[in-house]
Amino acid sequence: MRLQEQVYQVYKAHIAAHPEANRHGALTAKTALEKSPLNWNGIIEKTVQIPKIFAPETIAHFRQIVDTSYRIFGKVIRQYRENADYRRLFPFPKELEDLILLPVTYPSLLPIARIDIFYQEDSGDFQFCEVNTDGTSGMLADLELRKILQYNPAHQAAIRQFDLQPFELFDSWVHTFLFLYNGYPKKRPNPYVAIVDFLENATFKEFEEFVRRFEKFGVRCEICDIRSLTYKDGLLYSAAGQRIDAIYRRAVTADIMAHYTEVADFLCAVREDAVFLAGAFATQIIHTKWLFYILHHPRTHMFLTEEEENFVKKHIPLTVEFSPAYIPLEEVTAQKDRYILKPMDAYASKGTYAAGREYSREKWQKVAHDLYGKGYVCQQYCKQFVTDNIDFAWDDGHWHPYINMAGLYSYNGVFSGILMRAARGEIITAHQNERVLPVFMVKK
Repeated sequence: MRLQEQVYQVYKAHIAAHPEANRHGALTAKTALEKSPLNWNGIIEKTVQIPKIFAPETIAHFRQIVDTSYRIFGKVIRQYRENADYRRLFPFPKELEDLILLPVTYPSLLPIARIDIFYQEDSGDFQFCEVNTDGTSGMLADLELRKILQYNPAHQAAIRQFDLQPFELFDSWVHTFLFLYNGYPKKRPNPYVAIVDFLENATFKEFEEFVRRFEKFGVRCEICDIRSLTYKDGLLYSAAGQRIDAIYRRAVTADIMAHYTEVADFLCAVREDAVFLAGAFATQIIHTKWLFYILHHPRTHMFLTEEEENFVKKHIPLTVEFSPAYIPLEEVTAQKDRYILKPMDAYASKGTYAAGREYSREKWQKVAHDLYGKGYVCQQYCKQFVTDNIDFAWDDGHWHPYINMAGLYSYNGVFSGILMRAARGEIITAHQNERVLPVFMVKK
């Protein structure tokens, strides 16, 4: 039996032997979560009783996946920036293309990303789900959910038998951010950092944790609404009047383009390289769900190695625009179990994510018809790994199969940790059926 399976069986056996103790612990943990930073205005990150445990060899595989992905993504970004014929394959408006082509004046094209994959734990095979770049979040969920494991009797039994090591996602990102800043030609000693977003969309408590970690490194840091920044005499200022030297951008590109005129000062500072920006707009090339179509395009295979080309063919699901130019509507409605529909550029499950296998044939025909030609991609539905788990706090306290999705954090191309999500059903939907699991590596 594999090591991570051994640990899982310890949890399961303890829950079977002590169901009431585990139920009581889960309800105590639920109360703690309601008072924790994971309570987002009444929306609480939910979890299940057994956290996610990975053996060292699985973690080593995750490192390889991140390394290969980062290498491929870097090539795609460089090709886009250097070749007009390649740029024409992307559906970006002129305003966004101009931002993407701005010089990147520090040593990274993709400072931060989370690569969400469906990983088959029994075979090591996997399929990509999507890639998040600058708006990448979830670090706080892993941190806070680990804290409430003190109330979980099954977890306490497991750590008496196994060495379970968590991942660290805050200090490691601050260290990466400052490393990149030190490679910026206009760097200043003792920089002032702003974490910027449209604050109505922000995971504010997570930002506050990052502020604390920057300050731990001796770096002053402020949370700013991106619309409140002002640019004057070649300098960018926060609403409080503080000069900003470096920006950790959490505002996703889609939101920036939707509020283009409202962020004019921010964009002017970026165009004139008056501030360090992690990440630059070139990251949108990787964030867009159109990336998967591009990765399969013959033009991309012209500059990939044979190993990289095989990686794409094996692990990137076939993806096309859901429109008459790319796929007949009848093809998708007739074979509903083969397809999932996603917004071209969205995050946090915003917009309709529709998997054909969730619907009756009649309902699927209506859903597909309504989304056809409306800015969606049609993607091959991927097999998902299923594990049994139990939820005493928000569900019925019985064992159920949960689909799994691992989000692999990449900090400047280095694997740094995992956001683990699970759900009952065919797709994982944020703040609905989603459960977030704290993650550990078990050491031999």
